[in-house]
Amino acid sequence: METGKRSLVKALIWNAIGLASMALVGFLATGSASLGGAMALINSALGFGSYLIYERVWTRINWGRYSAVARPVAGLGGARANV
Repeated sequence: METGKRSLVKALIWNAIGLASMALVGFLATGSASLGGAMALINSALGFGSYLIYERVWTRINWGRYSAVARPVAGLGGARANV
C-alpha cells in the first residue's frame, strides 16, 4: 500500500511537469504569457486534485496486486513462491 505522503509527492512532481508544459502550450496558442499562465494554473489545480483523488482510490483496490510474502510463480500451475 502507498502512503498519503508518497501520493502527495508524486502528484506534486507530476503537477509541476504538467504546469510547465501547459504554460508553454497556452502561450503558443494565445501568444500571451499571462493568459497562457492562467490557463496552466487552472489546468494544474484541476489536474492535481483529480490525480490525488485517483491515486488514493487506487490504493484501496487490490486487483492486480500480489502480497510481498507470496506471489504466483510462472510455469508452476499456480504454485506460490515466498519472496
